[in-house]
Amino acid sequence: MEFTIFTAYVAATVLTAVANAGIATLDFIHHKQVLENMAQVDVPESWLPVLGTLKAAGAVGLLVGIIVPPIGTAAAVGLTIFYIGAIITHLRAREYTIAPATAYLLLAVVTLALGMAS
Repeated sequence: MEFTIFTAYVAATVLTAVANAGIATLDFIHHKQVLENMAQVDVPESWLPVLGTLKAAGAVGLLVGIIVPPIGTAAAVGLTIFYIGAIITHLRAREYTIAPATAYLLLAVVTLALGMAS
């Protein structure tokens, strides 16, 4: 079987969607680690439903984008912007544990790049 850019795009899309659905779920259930991280960067707990919804919408948009590419592109761009904002929020709070947000950002960027290339 030939490995194509589209195959890589689908794999990256599914991985990114699953990762974002997982972290959105943790937001929705107010997981202890999420609450601790948000407290460290002075983000109110009341924002969790909105943040979780944005991540979940991004995950769904990525999957829909496999069939309707403009939606996938919009979702990947949205998640990229979201995680850039998350990293900025951490840095502004002088909280330098940005590896998780950076990993999610890289997933979104790779998905975006592969989607644009396929």
